Amino acid sequence: MSDPHQRNSSTRFPIAVDDALRAAGWQPGRWDMAQAEHWADALRGHTSSGGHQHAVFPAAVEVWAEFGNLPIDPTGPGRHIAAAGLRIDPLHARYAARTLADLGRALGTEICPLGTDGDDAALLAIDTEGRVYSLDHTGDWYLGRDFDTALAALLTGTRPERLTRPYAPGLPRQPLPHGPAPPE
Repeated sequence: MSDPHQRNSSTRFPIAVDDALRAAGWQPGRWDMAQAEHWADALRGHTSSGGHQHAVFPAAVEVWAEFGNLPIDPTGPGRHIAAAGLRIDPLHARYAARTLADLGRALGTEICPLGTDGDDAALLAIDTEGRVYSLDHTGDWYLGRDFDTALAALLTGTRPERLTRPYAPGLPRQPLPHGPAPPE
């Protein structure tokens, strides 16, 4: 049996991220599609009191299948801010269908929940293109162009970008009152 801490040149993650993933029980090739399908069915079957439903699409299902239910915690301090752990379980956002729909409308895409970061303090979400966002009481944040980038940002404490209005000549960039636009 191989040493679980042995470096594999084919890993797609930086060392700090790879260490955190392996400590959580992840390994290359991990894929739990049964769990991902269970979550997809649960989200599709939930309608909020306002009639909102969750969008479910391949980018989200792939993240759920590979990283679902793992307690992923940082193994070191943060680079710019405190490093944050995360839990991939979209049912943590079951009752946030309207919030995610509003964000998706502001971004011009659909948004699907991934789970939480920072001890359930923020919701993680993904859009149809695979871009990842965090929503918390301080605002809406862009974590990265794909899940791997967002995972590295959270686990290494890389400062996220606050989502702001698209730039208009002569006007300062400002946070959106009802949902952000993607960073330029």
